[in-house]
Amino acid sequence: MPDSGGERKGKAMTTTDNTITNVTAQQTASQVSSTTSKTKSLGKDDFLKMLVAQLKNQDPLKPMDGTEFASQLAQFSSLEQLTNMNTQLENLGLYQTTMNNTQAVNLLGKVVSVNQGNQFQVDGATAEFGYNLPADAAQVSIRILDASGREVDRIDAGKQTAGLQNVTWNRGNNSTGMYSYQVNAFDAGGNAVEVETRMTGKVTAVQYKDNAIYLTVNNQEVAFSDVVAVKG
Repeated sequence: MPDSGGERKGKAMTTTDNTITNVTAQQTASQVSSTTSKTKSLGKDDFLKMLVAQLKNQDPLKPMDGTEFASQLAQFSSLEQLTNMNTQLENLGLYQTTMNNTQAVNLLGKVVSVNQGNQFQVDGATAEFGYNLPADAAQVSIRILDASGREVDRIDAGKQTAGLQNVTWNRGNNSTGMYSYQVNAFDAGGNAVEVETRMTGKVTAVQYKDNAIYLTVNNQEVAFSDVVAVKG
């Protein structure tokens, strides 16, 4: 019985050793594969060095065929053009990013409209906001709500055609501050027409995160790409 137990123990050790060997072999193969993949990337300078070395070490009695040489030169030219194109694209992307950053900073203190929300800021006697009608509407009415959600005014806009609608609201005796609006639109058959509202407000901050630009409008974070209109 002890001998049998010893044999089982020896087999277990052998299995463990084989497992370790297999894992080590897999790790080594993975490392070699990783190293090989890194060395596969050759640039135009490497290609040129290889071509020059090939010319230097060619057999004088059997020089390189002219057609083959011309083919390799053509490949080198194509590689150089692709490299230059990639560089130009990278520079173009950097230029575009710089332009976007500059434009975003220039929006500080300006009033913008964005494709989200339905709020607008009232600082003077009048305020402007806008919405989009995807289809013609036979009857449109607009409710103006204060910061508490209480209706303070109602506008009968009547019939409107599809497209962007701009509204100038006279606040009258209402105080300045943050307001919102609701648009109810119906077609000639009495069916509701979906309205795409827009938020209007002053840009108070600009921030960069996740490779994107965000603006703070009416204390809300909005994407720079959602800006559809800018006012002075």
